[in-house]
Amino acid sequence: MQNLLNDLRQLLKQDDRLMVEDELLKNKIIELALKLDENLIRLLLSHARLRQHFFAEVDSVLVFDKEKFLQFVSNKAFLPDSYTAFKNKIGLTDDGGRTYLSRHRDVVLAWPYKDCVLEGGQTEEDAKRDEVFWNITLAPDDIDRLLDPKVLTNFRRIDAEGERPATEFADDDNLIIKGNNLLALHSLTRRFGGKVKLIYIDPPYNTQGDANTFLYNNTFNHSTWLSFMKARLEVSLELMRNDGVIAIAIDDEEQAYLKVLCDEVFGRDNHMGTLIVQIKPSGRTTDAYFATCHEYVLFYSKEPNYPDMNFFELTEAQKSKYNEGEGEDLYKWRDFLRTGGYSTPEERPNSYYPIYFNPTTEDISLEKKGSGYVEILPLDSNGVKRVWRKIPQSFAEHLKNGEIQIVLRSNGTYKVQLIDRIKKGIRPKSIWVDSKYDASSHGTKLLKNLFEGERVFSFPKSLYAVKDVIGIFTERGGRDIVLDFFAGSGTTAHAVLELNKEDGGKRKFILCEQLDYVEAVTAKRVKKVIENNGQGVFTYCELMQWNERYVERIQAAQSADELQALCEKMQGQAFLSYKVNFDQFDEHAEEFAQLSLADQKRFLLEVLDKNQLYVNLSEIGDADYQVSKEDKRLNWQFYRQG
Repeated sequence: MQNLLNDLRQLLKQDDRLMVEDELLKNKIIELALKLDENLIRLLLSHARLRQHFFAEVDSVLVFDKEKFLQFVSNKAFLPDSYTAFKNKIGLTDDGGRTYLSRHRDVVLAWPYKDCVLEGGQTEEDAKRDEVFWNITLAPDDIDRLLDPKVLTNFRRIDAEGERPATEFADDDNLIIKGNNLLALHSLTRRFGGKVKLIYIDPPYNTQGDANTFLYNNTFNHSTWLSFMKARLEVSLELMRNDGVIAIAIDDEEQAYLKVLCDEVFGRDNHMGTLIVQIKPSGRTTDAYFATCHEYVLFYSKEPNYPDMNFFELTEAQKSKYNEGEGEDLYKWRDFLRTGGYSTPEERPNSYYPIYFNPTTEDISLEKKGSGYVEILPLDSNGVKRVWRKIPQSFAEHLKNGEIQIVLRSNGTYKVQLIDRIKKGIRPKSIWVDSKYDASSHGTKLLKNLFEGERVFSFPKSLYAVKDVIGIFTERGGRDIVLDFFAGSGTTAHAVLELNKEDGGKRKFILCEQLDYVEAVTAKRVKKVIENNGQGVFTYCELMQWNERYVERIQAAQSADELQALCEKMQGQAFLSYKVNFDQFDEHAEEFAQLSLADQKRFLLEVLDKNQLYVNLSEIGDADYQVSKEDKRLNWQFYRQG
């Protein structure tokens, strides 16, 4: 047996995919075996003893005995693993105690819910491996419990005068919620379902390096990132009004995949367009090929062709072109000749006709009335036949209203012109390149100035990019609700407050953020903007933690003694996985102590019941949670109960 183990170890070391720092990767070996990887099987077949052991001959054909190989590889003697061995001893296995459920592909749940339903509480920018993502599979009844509305706590009301305890919720309150954003979203549906006009989010881009524009760990596995996003987009749909819009900022890494996901969640017919924003005019110098200077914003509506869109106001440069007339009746003259696409008589036969002009009397007509009239046809500078902008009936109407003029060109030909009155706005284009969208100048530097030179956040969005998105999809001077559940530094709230200041609107923002900077950066930024503007107020609150408290303490622990004390406390106060038999823990305490600090943390995090990270609203009356009378009153008011 031992010789066979040694033979297998030496053989597998020939496959670079299975090695890291001269160590074999047991999980990778199991993964490739489950996939019946051709190179792995070919390698096993090359060794006579291993071929004889792991293959059976059927009608002169060698058949790989996958189960026998998996059991052999899982044997502790093959690659000792103190962590999994310890898990095995206290019950984190299947009913037979032989192997792990995750290894069996024939063990499935109907309608499983998995992959990054929850983030486990990253506390530092670029925490990467220290950040915990719960990749769990839950049955339907578990999902119902997980996504139940949560108890809110630590209510504070913040305005230009300072901060004080909140005593009530008003319908027009702005809101910042700290806690897992998926659970916060499901909690919000009770009060705000079908009421949100615009959702603007800047999710983690799943990008490494300088393109990392968000403080979350931007190194998700691709499929996990899509699952992470899908869970949140589905509940977004429930929160949107029938004329609601969602805008999602993203970069090249996941843009194409996100588009397909959004087509599935919102419906392909509800794709309103994709915006390209130049956020770094100089381009990234670290890129291997093109110097990336842009990112995207995907727009989807809840119902097709339903939302209205506001136009951008004309700039001073655009207004200056309307140099005729006075007051509000400003206009300019434009060429009546159509050029470009669909501008030939073959394409628009009804728009090809002669116009007659008498230079002496300055009479203009669609009919030749006699001598002295010249015929003007829609010909371009090369003499190619084109068409007029309007059909004869429309031309006659404009002529009647004094909106047509004919001028003599320097070459002796005549130009027909149509009056073009100044517009109240211009339709937003799909590419934004204005300098105000530069994320460095109007994101990073703006935030540093607000925080007196301190850099408190990496790569915040340009305030004006977010502001313009909100401006074109919310009612000017209105009371629309704007939701951002990846709140980051609070740019969305800042933009809402600025727009309200400009047009007297009562737009309301709702922000959700789990990471710890929500108080030190997000809420503080919003407070500074309110102080600068002299108006505005918001309520801050948090999802009430339970098991999440232990998650944070486990991650922060610096020694095995701290973890041992936490373990004892968890057994008395935390909700633990039903898979764990803690009656067996004491007899294996010495083996637990021999695990590395990282593995001890992994174990304690794994045994926590993820359904109980926060307190469910349905259990608000349970004395064990010690929810205060004031918190109960505010929760009933928020959820409109009692």
